[in-house]
Amino acid sequence: MNLLRYFFIRYRRPVPPDLLRKVSGLQRNIGYRFRDKSLLIDALKHRSVLPLYGEDRAKSNERLEFLGDAVLDFVAAEYFYHLFPTMAEGELTKLRSVIASGSVLVRAAQKIELGQFILLSPNEERTGGRERASILEDAFEALIGAIYLDGGRKAVRTFVEDHLLGNWKEIVQQKEFFNYKSLLLEHVQSKQWAAPVYVLCDESGPDHLKRFVVEVMINGVVHGRGEGRSKKAAEQEAAYVTALRLGLLPTQGEPQLPPE
Repeated sequence: MNLLRYFFIRYRRPVPPDLLRKVSGLQRNIGYRFRDKSLLIDALKHRSVLPLYGEDRAKSNERLEFLGDAVLDFVAAEYFYHLFPTMAEGELTKLRSVIASGSVLVRAAQKIELGQFILLSPNEERTGGRERASILEDAFEALIGAIYLDGGRKAVRTFVEDHLLGNWKEIVQQKEFFNYKSLLLEHVQSKQWAAPVYVLCDESGPDHLKRFVVEVMINGVVHGRGEGRSKKAAEQEAAYVTALRLGLLPTQGEPQLPPE
């Protein structure tokens, strides 16, 4: 860790006081105060602003983004490993990929108002850079990398749990983020059961306001029922209900993680 931090900060310059004042509000929003404020500045430095500071591309937040992406994968993997002690590797991978997906990271960035603190060129700002999903996602990962270098594993774990993992149930219950049919299929295959069969039980309403009801059967037994505005949505809902009943998405509290 000390060697890694050395390679990231060995060429760092002092941070101008006006720049520190500009980004100080972000520390309040995230509940973490940096010991090395220059790491925070680097996490917020979009490449478009580098010419204004006379810096090359290596001084942008892209290196910290690279590190933060790897740190997020590790923290999420450890979290779900302990939270779901019987879940198969493939299912754990899906959960982690949902939490680390771009749309989820953008929402997390918006909640901490990250966009208003990113350092952008005037042109990038005029063209909507502060709200651009790719910029928010990259800056959020860079922030994770900066917290890891500044405070270590415990600090970054706390940040990721507070702003991402603590909301995992809410995130995976949003059907656009998670394929419950795939989760259910992988589970029954691991048990060597018959593949789930989705049966359309009811279809009602006018063409512009259809309502579908679907049941999912495994080995001839109905395990769940779902409703939706399309057959696909109803099947996803039925698979979600079944996954809950089979304990694939248990409702227990926080995992017991090993001490530092």
